[in-house]
Amino acid sequence: MLRLGRRGLWLGLAAAAAAAARLMGWWSPRADFRLFIPEELARYRGRPGDPGLYLALLGRVYVSSGRRHYEPGAHYSGFAGRDASRAFVTGDYSEGGLVDDVSDLSFSEMLTLQSWLSFYEKNYEFIGRVTGRFYGEDGLPTPELTQAEAMITKGVEANKQELKEKQKFPPCNAEWSSTRGSRFWCSQRRETHDFMLQAALFPSLLSGGVSRDWIGVPRKLFKPGAKEPHCVCVRTTGPPSDQTPDDPTHRNRGDLDHPNLEEYTGCPPLAITCCVPL
Repeated sequence: MLRLGRRGLWLGLAAAAAAAARLMGWWSPRADFRLFIPEELARYRGRPGDPGLYLALLGRVYVSSGRRHYEPGAHYSGFAGRDASRAFVTGDYSEGGLVDDVSDLSFSEMLTLQSWLSFYEKNYEFIGRVTGRFYGEDGLPTPELTQAEAMITKGVEANKQELKEKQKFPPCNAEWSSTRGSRFWCSQRRETHDFMLQAALFPSLLSGGVSRDWIGVPRKLFKPGAKEPHCVCVRTTGPPSDQTPDDPTHRNRGDLDHPNLEEYTGCPPLAITCCVPL
């Protein structure tokens, strides 16, 4: 997990992140927003006598149309009247977790936070900024906001790389039985129950079930730094993914010869289904 102490990375990413933030309109100059100090924002928790119910994320303050989720007694009431950016990712709704410190979150966690911010921008009314960690008393971004945006930018890049990797090595379908053990198989779309359920609930996850015009065979993929391999489907014909189709040196074996792949014991080399008994 990357920490803010790595100044070299931040210096390299800050310019790109700031440009991306401006394009997304997160902190473009506006004359109609209001500045809150944290103590003032705390008055907007939707309690009897409070002037309203406001939420804050990465220093931006919103009026929520989903008040029932955040009002007193509701499951997410701790988010009201404060910037609890960290809890959007960690799920820690204790007083110690409902804070705005995101300095030690990973790239992928910051990408999740960006998704929440996009949701808020689309569905809730932006009304102002809270001074402190992300915005100064003049309403302008602080270095910590620039760093957070740099992490989000890096998370977007990492996500693109992960999707590219899944195009090359899509995840296998998998099931487990207490009597038969594990079964892995390949098809032109991922079919596991968990994936189909997640896809129904969260359509944005459909990219995890990569569609393609080939089926492939199951293989163990060992990733650098990973403790355990995971099952992927591997193309069996044509040139390797890192070669051009007209390269005469390839052996028409697709990606089967990739050095990080290993066959499942007892499974025929070109079988689309592999069973691993208990």
